[in-house]
Amino acid sequence: MQRINNDIKSGQFKPVYLLFGEERYLRRQYRDKLKNALCSPDDNMNNHFYDGKGISVGEIIDLAETMPFLAERRVIFIDNSGLFKSGGEQLAEYLGGQNDTTVFVFTESEVDKRSKLFKAASANGCVVDFAVQDENTLKRWVAGMLGREGKKITENSVQFFLTKTGTDMENIHMELEKLICYCMDKEVVEAGDIEAICTTKVSNHIFDMVDAVADKRTSQALSLYYDLITLKEPPMRILFLIARHCNILLQIKQMKNKGYAAKDMASTIGVPPFAVNKYLGQAQKFKTEILRSAVEKCVEAEEAVKTGRMNDVMSVELLLLSVFS
Repeated sequence: MQRINNDIKSGQFKPVYLLFGEERYLRRQYRDKLKNALCSPDDNMNNHFYDGKGISVGEIIDLAETMPFLAERRVIFIDNSGLFKSGGEQLAEYLGGQNDTTVFVFTESEVDKRSKLFKAASANGCVVDFAVQDENTLKRWVAGMLGREGKKITENSVQFFLTKTGTDMENIHMELEKLICYCMDKEVVEAGDIEAICTTKVSNHIFDMVDAVADKRTSQALSLYYDLITLKEPPMRILFLIARHCNILLQIKQMKNKGYAAKDMASTIGVPPFAVNKYLGQAQKFKTEILRSAVEKCVEAEEAVKTGRMNDVMSVELLLLSVFS
């Protein structure tokens, strides 16, 4: 990210920029930074935008070979093309000797680092992986945004806020805007404010649902499930999240028995470090064989729905009633 900032500051741009990774908020932010630095707002002749798969690589190359019209450069923005996973070989060959008045800005959620196009972008330009940000970075970002609005937040409150929002910066930003409006006349944001206005992510509902089943509070587990159905959450997505959650608990439990540190658990499984202790606490409520059986029953429930043997809503209901019994 600093490399992009330096290029913008100096005005010396690379011929290729590839912005990829899980953190879509940062990808979009830095794409827009490059757009503002590279493009004149009223120039419709030299700025080009492509989005989605099915892009004609030949057309892109022809456009890149066209000299800019009354401008310093031609800029081609390509979002979510999938070319960095397959089909980008022709463009990879072109990037080695492209027109020096053309700049490519690619934005991709997923890439194959073994692909020819990824290697060509790395060799000829600037490649940035926008990974999920760590807990401390997110805390500083939240505190900074609140600080610019003249508000403060305690360590415990910001921790509580992140447990509700997750690590997706786009979701965090949206929830912060709601929180700032709600606390318009307050200087300090408190846990009660967060509880009152911030939306809990679906994955957190899944956590509470599994917790309720673990504590034999079946009616509460079903109530949480019906809440998700009321919010138009598809039953098959709920089933997927339950299976994913049980798999995380199983892995956490196994790594704990092997002496893994919490930081290593987080990076291996792909969960934020601040969530590890919550998962550990829940995993201790189950025997390993119960969690393994739960994952298997989730697969069986999905198969039953896909083969038409069971209604999707009922499949999850039965799962909650039987999976940990």
